[in-house]
Amino acid sequence: MSTLSSLPGGTWTLGDLTVTRFGYGAMQLAGPGVMGPPADHDGALAVLRAAVDLGITHIDTADAYGPQVTNRLIREALHPYPEPLHIVTKVGATRDAQGGWPPAREPEALRRAVHENLETLGLEALDVVNLRLGNAQGPQPGSLAEAFAALVDLQQQGLIRHLGVSNATAEQVAEAQAIAPIVCVQNMYNLAYRHDDELIDTLAAAGIAYVPFFPLGGFSPLQSSALSDVADRLGSTPMSVALAWLVRRSPNILLIPGTSSVAHLRENVTGAGLSLTDEDLAELDKIGR
Repeated sequence: MSTLSSLPGGTWTLGDLTVTRFGYGAMQLAGPGVMGPPADHDGALAVLRAAVDLGITHIDTADAYGPQVTNRLIREALHPYPEPLHIVTKVGATRDAQGGWPPAREPEALRRAVHENLETLGLEALDVVNLRLGNAQGPQPGSLAEAFAALVDLQQQGLIRHLGVSNATAEQVAEAQAIAPIVCVQNMYNLAYRHDDELIDTLAAAGIAYVPFFPLGGFSPLQSSALSDVADRLGSTPMSVALAWLVRRSPNILLIPGTSSVAHLRENVTGAGLSLTDEDLAELDKIGR
């Protein structure tokens, strides 16, 4: 296993859990549309094992991926889990026959989801559970109190170590914090989608991680063209530059790029460690302004 310091960005602490800022998102291990098994089962296991071999100690998943596909792959590939490894999962949405993500945030649905995550991952307690809010279009206003309180109850039972929120508004983040401590917020964010700039800085000051995700395919052609100018100058790729920018954006940002390819995983690690000059950063910063 590589040393933690060899990964871009070093480490961050989620409560009492130390994780590498460069993590791995398991969503892409499921089949098309995040439904069903992977086309290459052995290849999926190889990616997970390669992530651990690279020194990654933060894997992001959800029982809704597949559903239950990525969790079972993680268990098959890595259980019994090495001591430094921490798995972060999400509850609050399920899947329908059309591949949609209908919300499932009633207390009983959340309790069932936590127990299903425990079973499919082969754990007695989940390191971090994020409450997924909003819908496929993004965060939506509304109280999270009842749903979050249900997770706090499970935490008090010893089934969850730490809590977070996902796809949340700044108001919902504050509401969650008023109920119980959170260790992370997972929202859509990238060079071109900068709506959470103020929230990121607020969370950094409070010692809370921010975990950006963005849709498969990344950026629009116009935005990708702007990225390409910097990437070409550096002899790199737009995705590498985008990842490296996130590492530099704030020390509380944790990356979870996903892939189903070992080669692409290694490329992402290398890309996130790309050195960006002040000139590069100034040029990139204009994309989302």
